Amino acid sequence: MIKIKETLKESILRHLHLTLARDVTSATKHDWWIAVSHAIRDRVLSRFMNTQHVHNRHNTRRMYYLSLEYLMGRLFNNFVYNSGLEGELDEALEQLGLDRCSLVVEEPEMGLGNGGLGRLAACFVDSLATMDLPAVGYGIFYEFGLFRQSFENGRQVEQPDNWNLEHGSPWEIIHAEYTQEVPLYGQVVDLYNDEGICTRVWKPSQVILGLPHDLPIPGYGTDTVNFLRLWESRASHDFDLKVFNQGGYVEAVREKAIGESISKVLYPNDQTESGKELRLVQQYFFVTCSLKDILRRFRAQNEDWNQLPEKAAIQLNDTHPAVAILELMRLLTDDHGLEWDHAWGICKKTFSYTNHTLLPEALEKWSVPLFRKVLPRHLEIAFRINKWFLDSEVEAKWPGDAQKKRELSIVEESQPQMLRMAYLSVIASHTVNGVAALHTKLLKQHLFHDFDNLYPDKIQNKTNGITPRRWLLACNHELANLITMTIGGGWQRNLDRLQELSKKAKDAKFQQEFMGIKKRNKEKLADTIEEKLGFRPSTDAIYDVQIKRLHEYKRQHLNLLHILTLYRRLLHNPALDIQPRVFVFGAKAAPGYELAKNIILAINLAAEKINNDPRVGDKLKVAYLPNYNVSLAEVIIPAADLSEQISTAGKEASGTGNMKFALNGALTIGTLDGANVEILEEVGDDNIFIFGLKVEEVEELRNKGYNPDDILRDNEELAAIIGWLRSGYFSNGDQDALLPLVRSLTEWGDPYLVLADFVSYLDAQDRVDQAYRDKKKWAEMAILNTARVGKFSSDRTIAEYANDIWNLQPLEIRVEKGLTEPPFFVPPQPEGKKK
Repeated sequence: MIKIKETLKESILRHLHLTLARDVTSATKHDWWIAVSHAIRDRVLSRFMNTQHVHNRHNTRRMYYLSLEYLMGRLFNNFVYNSGLEGELDEALEQLGLDRCSLVVEEPEMGLGNGGLGRLAACFVDSLATMDLPAVGYGIFYEFGLFRQSFENGRQVEQPDNWNLEHGSPWEIIHAEYTQEVPLYGQVVDLYNDEGICTRVWKPSQVILGLPHDLPIPGYGTDTVNFLRLWESRASHDFDLKVFNQGGYVEAVREKAIGESISKVLYPNDQTESGKELRLVQQYFFVTCSLKDILRRFRAQNEDWNQLPEKAAIQLNDTHPAVAILELMRLLTDDHGLEWDHAWGICKKTFSYTNHTLLPEALEKWSVPLFRKVLPRHLEIAFRINKWFLDSEVEAKWPGDAQKKRELSIVEESQPQMLRMAYLSVIASHTVNGVAALHTKLLKQHLFHDFDNLYPDKIQNKTNGITPRRWLLACNHELANLITMTIGGGWQRNLDRLQELSKKAKDAKFQQEFMGIKKRNKEKLADTIEEKLGFRPSTDAIYDVQIKRLHEYKRQHLNLLHILTLYRRLLHNPALDIQPRVFVFGAKAAPGYELAKNIILAINLAAEKINNDPRVGDKLKVAYLPNYNVSLAEVIIPAADLSEQISTAGKEASGTGNMKFALNGALTIGTLDGANVEILEEVGDDNIFIFGLKVEEVEELRNKGYNPDDILRDNEELAAIIGWLRSGYFSNGDQDALLPLVRSLTEWGDPYLVLADFVSYLDAQDRVDQAYRDKKKWAEMAILNTARVGKFSSDRTIAEYANDIWNLQPLEIRVEKGLTEPPFFVPPQPEGKKK
């Protein structure tokens, strides 16, 4: 074993000189960030290598997490805290005349995810490593993220997010030796052997390559370092030299361009047929690379295919990786020669599936013609699985019921036929889970009702969680220090220990310290608002925050109606006694989602009027921060007083933003939807503001026949606000500018019941206003929110997955302090030959 001879300072300088060819006089902040990152990575990689040696030596069972998104955020602080280097690093940086805060901002965010799905995956891989659970995450190494958002005249403008184009990432390691081949298109033919037995053989017409980029994932307070393997697409041949020499320059590099386009962009616009095709190719690309990598690792130490489910647990993060089921069947039967029934039995023991949505339109379906074009062999496998399922499983439960077979079939009989990937995922997985208690209940009652009857023990709940390392320790370090000084250490790995703060909730000195931190965090957010939007809001106001993907069901437009109500009341009565508010928004709308983009425009136009109206002064400000991402969330969440979680009941699967806000001492205003239900149970009725229709009341209202005009007739104030939006007042007289938003609330039937919940929402906001006037009471409520949300640690979620779904045991890794290299792996020696 090799001992560390360099101090961290010496390691930083070595990388500055020998990795970057810079000296201290010419180095930029970006150079210093890269040098420091490499020095930290050196220490993490030694633990990573040791972790992999131990896992291989034990031939351990691993969990493989398949996800199209990983919203990692900046990794610098995560590596620093999880590797326990913060004290040593800060000392080294001080000696070099640097500080960590100025280096952190040099790191671009990896464009590997967009919303809650990707952020959850990032929390999960952090918890897996922290809990010493052997795991590998798989995804795509996108060259471009979703997009960089800016605003022009209040409208969203999308620009390329080329996060990795200029400098690359110091954290990644490329393992070209594990490159995988990806077949595509072509046809399936009959092939007869010398005994006259016919087999179906796929003859692809195109082959591309998948190049793995690995990101080490260090656990907190442990020596375990797992990894995330992300696939970059490459052409199998750079260009056709013969065509090139004949002058066909564009044609010669066409294959290279097509091959590399597959991992080019996160979420290509699938409004077109070509966009849909690229999306399907993306999904298959990362799935086949990942499965081949899993089987390579398995076959290196195992010969019996029956052991595959014992050594590999594969988790499908939503339906995006569902084609993995078909691909594993193809690999086992076509490439490795297993009989169909044998392979199918292995598949059903290997996969599990997480559902993340109650919206039927969000469940992936692929047209049969497109599937036949891109993956012809997989289409045959899908039809064969479906026939087995209908003829055996469904027929046994509902004999002779043709209607039930149509309802449960993987193949939807529409024009054209569609493959229901969620149904395939349920059928082929040994376990299916929802992500909040209410969500799982509704899955069983509605979306997967018949499947729950068919497989009564298959669907279970795993309420989502967040990693406290990033969402408290790193993003709100001052509060983390206060907690440690108050209850001691250990809470970072056992968040239930925060319960000990409850006894401090009424303590005046602790309240003062807690709210003092909140005030300083609000000052940091005010700095950001001033930098990005040109005005500085008062930090004495209520910071009322809604940051999440822009979607009608999340109801940012309900929030807007409240803002306009306050604005109108202040105009009618400038002396109106309300607590000053700063409304903070952050969200991107999908490029093709025109109504969501119209809601953004409405908020920005209202903000322009309100922020520049001297009649309201500092009583009302609206800040829509562009290009919302993890780094921006890390500034906003610690500063929030009020967390807006106002989705239509029955639409939000779980939510994790609600957990992050509560952990950082914000109070929730929300409907009884998703994980809000469980947050209410944890923090208590007195420490949350619940409003709106419940799930059963939403269903009852729809069944009776909902007409938003009835509400507008009975509510003069609301009708006036809708008319105000329609009038062109906020859009310089352009009465068409906000017409889509107005029509969605009126002529188009208000599908997410914004108007139905309006009065209840205003009542809850009045309760917020009154509560904030009592500063001691508000402080007590905020402290109790932090103290009582330990349940929502992703460590608890992952422990439940590991025990109830994956059958995954922790394997503790120990590295002697000061080692840079692990012991070399020595195979067990026969008896009598041990050294």
